[in-house]
Amino acid sequence: MTVKTLTINGELISAREDETLLEAAQEASIHIPTLCHLEGVGDIGACRLCLVEIAGSNKLQPACVTKVTEGMEVNTNSDRLQKYRRTIIEMLFAEGNHICSVCVANGNCELQDLAIEMGMDHLRLEYQNPQRTVDTSHHLFGIDHNRCVLCTRCIRVCDEIEGAHTWDMAGRGSKSHVITDLNQPWGTSQTCTSCGKCVNACPTGALFDKGASVGEMKHDRGKIEFLVTARQKKQWNF
Repeated sequence: MTVKTLTINGELISAREDETLLEAAQEASIHIPTLCHLEGVGDIGACRLCLVEIAGSNKLQPACVTKVTEGMEVNTNSDRLQKYRRTIIEMLFAEGNHICSVCVANGNCELQDLAIEMGMDHLRLEYQNPQRTVDTSHHLFGIDHNRCVLCTRCIRVCDEIEGAHTWDMAGRGSKSHVITDLNQPWGTSQTCTSCGKCVNACPTGALFDKGASVGEMKHDRGKIEFLVTARQKKQWNF
């Protein structure tokens, strides 16, 4: 396989021709913030937090879906990018109902971690205070749409790893939301296998184990990575 040579933040690195900028940066221990990216499932470039600057282009590109090319010069941490990323995080907080102090994922939330990383100690935007529902009809899990950031990680892990395709997206714009089956209560789903992969994939407290209290919800990403690695290495026979 052809190897490409490129520069990220002034550092010369090599990457396989089929790798994305995000993969190349991670292998070189160069941090690029992400929210919709989840190791083991396909990328869609939804959150836009991994936007980078590429020499010769005025357009910012999402690192998770942009393939490396020979001689590419990339900047991942300019003042312009930092301002964009902070604004994106502020928009997510303003558009949802994220009250960290009473969230089951408090202290274990990727959105919270990103807000800290971006130095966000207040919002410059007006809170939208949307009227969103909580579905606890499932016997093991619940979903709080107030904390959903529409990363679609639950949709992709259910489709690509579990193969159930229980989750999907409905609505447009501010009315967009994730649904189970044909917009039925989760507990009545005929396709859900109760595997919990969607719960472990969620970056916030939107999907949670029933009975979890404030700060108790921990998402185990290792289970998903284990399954993906085992399948790639054909360690199991089905």
